[in-house]
Amino acid sequence: MQREFPSSPLVGVGAVVVDRGRVLLVRRGTEPLRGHWSLPGGLIEVGEALTDAIVREVREETGLHVRAVELIELIDRIHREDGRVRYHYVIADYLCFVTGGELRAASDADEARWVERAQWNSHSALRLDPIAVRIIEAGWQRARALENKKPESR
Repeated sequence: MQREFPSSPLVGVGAVVVDRGRVLLVRRGTEPLRGHWSLPGGLIEVGEALTDAIVREVREETGLHVRAVELIELIDRIHREDGRVRYHYVIADYLCFVTGGELRAASDADEARWVERAQWNSHSALRLDPIAVRIIEAGWQRARALENKKPESR
């Protein structure tokens, strides 16, 4: 599969992993956006369901086990260079909750860490792009709404 200057778009997944009001970010170790903070995720494999791919990718990049809850947004990520499409990904971003594991950066992530809302909203320090901030915020808001809907224990 040719990632750089592909002949067709590649399908990937991203995870807004929310735990105790924080969101999980990884610092990318590969292009595109090497060195930038982003959501964990990657490409789906042939025959793999989107939610299975997100569970696998989060485990590979961060060591955490997650449960995919719902689709947040489907986006295009198109990077052009000299009039050509260098990268083109169609990414399904999912809200996820942690079910186990231990946080550690692995695979193509140089670093993984939990961030508070103030940190992703001041995205210049983390080198987050505006699309990532929008998706993180949408996932965080949805997680809060789901938490507020939980039935009270008796």
